Amino acid sequence: MIGVPPQTRRHRIVKSLWIGLWLFYLSAPVTDLISGGHSPGVRLLGGLGLAAFVAWYLVLVFRTARRMPEGRVLASVAVLSAQATVLSLTLGREWLVLFVYVSISSGAALPGEISRWTVPGATALLTATAFAVPGGDEYLAGLLIPALMGGFAMVGVRAMIRTTLELSEARATVAQLAANEERLRMARDLHDLLGHSLSLITLKSELAGRMLPADPGAAAQQVADIERVSRQALVDVREAVSGYRRPTLPGELAGARTALTAAGVQAALPAELTAELTEEQESALAWSLREAVTNVVRHSGARRCTVTLETRHTLAGPVVELAVTDDGAGGPAAAGNGLTGLTERLEAVGGTLSAGPAGKTGFRLLASVPLGSGT
Repeated sequence: MIGVPPQTRRHRIVKSLWIGLWLFYLSAPVTDLISGGHSPGVRLLGGLGLAAFVAWYLVLVFRTARRMPEGRVLASVAVLSAQATVLSLTLGREWLVLFVYVSISSGAALPGEISRWTVPGATALLTATAFAVPGGDEYLAGLLIPALMGGFAMVGVRAMIRTTLELSEARATVAQLAANEERLRMARDLHDLLGHSLSLITLKSELAGRMLPADPGAAAQQVADIERVSRQALVDVREAVSGYRRPTLPGELAGARTALTAAGVQAALPAELTAELTEEQESALAWSLREAVTNVVRHSGARRCTVTLETRHTLAGPVVELAVTDDGAGGPAAAGNGLTGLTERLEAVGGTLSAGPAGKTGFRLLASVPLGSGT
């Protein structure tokens, strides 16, 4: 590929064949050396000059100009131009074809903002030299188009390859971002799922331990609940890892009642919401409810928890608000992974999250999403 060093043996072979096709134009100067009637000394010097020209051309085109400073590449193109001019003026019109290689090498090795000047410059030098060489004007018509179009074709090929490489890098970046997003989703889901379930298991284990001496039957019921919660947690984790976990508000309301009752917290929960929410919006609110109830059970020491779920009309339009308020000592000491994850979930559907003290005592979490406009 033009402007890109070959990375594999196959690339080197393909690039060599591609460049070899262009060397067909050297048949004219080679034929002139063999049967042009030149003296042995002129043939020797002409052969050495042609070999030096081809070697310089291959270095520019076969390797890459990307690893060379632009000034050095420009100087190399100038050397090729000088060689083509000297050989054409001294050996005849058959050597004018070398200017085609000068134009192509400048288009292939130089950036577009420079080669758009060097390609016409090489063509202009070809024209001037052709008129200075006996009979050169007869060859000019057949060389102008290959020199001009060949040079600009290399400019286009170089730009196309550069764009292709940038697209490949962009695809790799997108894939990496997608992988990071998936890892973040899994971490967020596992935190929310396991935090809630493990808190409930801990509470029921403590209850079972206290009930065991006096009431083995009630303790056995708590152990059965622990088994049920553990199995459900396992199912939830599997679904979260598979990407299919999408909690619902009715399910989370039922789970919140169970968790709060087990913790000895009086729960006031709303009836099922009648507003139409998208799956993403309902999922974001359900995760918010789960995290809020988990924090009440873990951190608050509350005796009462109130959950409200209602539709409100604001200046920005109708929104559905979920509020979880307790009368305990307060919420988590700092915004950790749970609240951060909830904020990200809600922002993804155009919603907001706020959490802070509720009056003199207690803590309140408020999550809202725009009604019917999930993204």
